[in-house]
Amino acid sequence: MARRSYEIAHVLMTGEPVGGVWGFSLDLARGLAVHGVRTTLATMGHSPTTSQVEEAQGVPGLELHHTESRPDTEAAAQWLLALADRVRPDVVHLNGFAHTSLPWNVPSLVVAHGDAVSRRLAVRPGLAITPDLHEYKQQVQRGLSSASMVVSSTLAGLADLQRNYEVAPPSRAIPIGKSRSEPLGARKRPLVLSAARCWDESKNLNVLQQAARQVEWAVYVAGDLPQDRQPRMQEVNFLGRLCPGALSAWFSRASLYALPAKYDPDGLSALEAALAGCALVLADIPSLRELWNGVAIFAPADDSAAFAAAIQQFSEDPIRRFDFAGRALERAQRYSVPAMACDYLFAYQDLKQAVGLDLASAAHPGVSLL
Repeated sequence: MARRSYEIAHVLMTGEPVGGVWGFSLDLARGLAVHGVRTTLATMGHSPTTSQVEEAQGVPGLELHHTESRPDTEAAAQWLLALADRVRPDVVHLNGFAHTSLPWNVPSLVVAHGDAVSRRLAVRPGLAITPDLHEYKQQVQRGLSSASMVVSSTLAGLADLQRNYEVAPPSRAIPIGKSRSEPLGARKRPLVLSAARCWDESKNLNVLQQAARQVEWAVYVAGDLPQDRQPRMQEVNFLGRLCPGALSAWFSRASLYALPAKYDPDGLSALEAALAGCALVLADIPSLRELWNGVAIFAPADDSAAFAAAIQQFSEDPIRRFDFAGRALERAQRYSVPAMACDYLFAYQDLKQAVGLDLASAAHPGVSLL
């Protein structure tokens, strides 16, 4: 019997209008729309801003739904199930672990954008799991066990999950995709940029602060910081949280991008920097090495002297800097929105096919369907 074709016409996707998941969701919806796939985006918790609503309205085939209920509440779970019953998707794409165990009527895929246990252990290897993290780990484990498929942006991210949890469903790595909306054109300036949550230990920005003392170029850091915390980075220029347009402008003018992170499972900020024509100086961790090997300079995450040396060498050698920036840009163009959308579409189709084969096998035991 010939293999059936499992067409995907409609995806129900969850998310929150904060952090990188929002941009990822819209980019993926744009990519899927090219293939005639509609996306229902269900957001919970913080309300989308007016500009975010307008941005979502500009994505073909995307319909935005929102509830004020926090993602981890029963109210949010019931709202999601009711929405699924109403819109009747072909697959459910979950950008978090909280809802994989719900009784979905279609296959569900969960994307692991990162988890607190892997982050904590990356910062402090061998640290005992605290009671609060133990409960969190159990919740994530239930989520991973309930999904039809687990996806991470890198093989290194999957390895973290497999090391810290039991990953039973099929899994695959799909690199996060980004495409520039405008051509390169801004004049590069002699400065170093980094972008990260400044309160997050895993971003390891103290190493960049120490490196900044040893280099000639000015170092700028863009990132979120709670109002009750003041930046303690006297050696760097703290930009605070920037809107996407302002951050894009900083990427365009920076000659170098430095990231000493100990945990970065998707490498999104480095991708944005590379697309903007920055040369990359990155921490030598598995996820960043997987994505940027051969087109970036790597330094041990905790070695501020090595970071300073790499930055200084790039600042003094424009030919080498331009060479590495060009290499990084060429690599970044592989990680495009169209490529990401195709990979996710294949994953959705594989999920539908697996469920279809299981149902057919149950109805006709002993009959080969391939």
